[in-house]
Order: sequence, then C-alpha cells, then structure tokens
Amino acid sequence: MAKGKYYVVWQGKQPGIYTNWPDCQKQVNGYTDAKYKSFATKAEAEQAYQKGWKGFWGSGSGSSSGAKRVSTRKTSEPIGEIDYDSISVDVGTQGNPGPVEYKGVDTRTGEVIFEKGPVRKGTNNLGEFLAIVHALALLKSQGSTKTVYSDSVNALNWVKQKAVSTTLPRDASTAEIWELVDRALEWLHTNTYENKVLKWHTKVWGEIKADYGRK
Repeated sequence: MAKGKYYVVWQGKQPGIYTNWPDCQKQVNGYTDAKYKSFATKAEAEQAYQKGWKGFWGSGSGSSSGAKRVSTRKTSEPIGEIDYDSISVDVGTQGNPGPVEYKGVDTRTGEVIFEKGPVRKGTNNLGEFLAIVHALALLKSQGSTKTVYSDSVNALNWVKQKAVSTTLPRDASTAEIWELVDRALEWLHTNTYENKVLKWHTKVWGEIKADYGRK
C-alpha cells in the first residue's frame, strides 16, 4: 500500500493542502500553469505552502508548463552494461504534436510485449511517459522487478517527479492523450515499484530495441 502523502497546490482551481491524490488532481486537471507537489508530512506541506512554489517547483513538483526547466535535467546513472532482462519502450509520432503510438519490447529479443495507439494527438514526450508507466504497471501486475529503459530524458524525469511538464493544451483534439496521462499520474501517485527506470544510451548502445525507425 502506498504511503500517505500531503499534496500542496500553489496554483490550481482551489489552492490549498490535500490529503490524497484524487482531490489534488481535481484542482490541477485542466488548470493552465498548475503548480503542485507531494510531501511526506503535514508539517512539510504547511511550510511549503506558506513559502510558495518558487522554492519547490522543478524539484519533483507538478506543473503544466516550464518544459525548458525540466528538460535541462540529465539522468545521473553511469553508463554500464545493458541489462537485457528488461523492457525497452519507445514512441512513434507523426508530427509533434500529432498522432502518437508507443510500445514496449523485450530488450533481448525485440519481441513486442505491449502496444498502444495511435492516439489522435499528443507529443513525443507524453508518449514516452505513458510507455514507461505502462511498462511499470504491467510489470507490477506480474510481480516482476525487471528494469525499464527509455531514451527520453524528459519522460524519465516526469516519472521520477510524478508530474508532467508540457505546453500541450487540453481541448477536444487532445482529450484522449490527456485522459491517459491523468490515469498514468494517478497510478504513479497511488503505487510503489522496485523496478529500475533507466536511460537508454543511444550513442553508446545504438537505437533502443523499441525504436519505430521514423528518424
């Protein structure tokens, strides 16, 4: 069972402190430039709420904008040997934004394990994010601690932060991908996992096994 948390919403429909993710989600879904973050204790949450978002946003917090600030982060794991007992994920897009599909494959054999899409309209990074969470949810349902690889630095950061940072608007054309993203965020906020989620080092290892070949 996931450990209880406190959710601070600095900018949302109704700013405040919430004791569960669904209530927090109601305040930030559909709100442009929402800023929010989870904390382990009530005292930490109250202190953060009083200080304001500037001291916390970009440190695992949620936001619906500010992509540049997040995208400049780099993963810190050293380049080692490939863990072939793993799932590799990738996204295929036709335009950015545009139709999005993603898949997860066995890193050793290339066998497709799951596929999704095409979704009518989304972005490359949102597709990568969804693919990682899909892999984590599948592996947890199987009781597996296999590693998950992605070649997207942004998506890896979003999974770690349990928040996405994108300028993609919420409208009729993007409703499908936003529904999937909201479900993925809810899963991350209500589940724990032991799997390693690692960067696939394309320059060293070549294209990720799940690559769609649409460069």
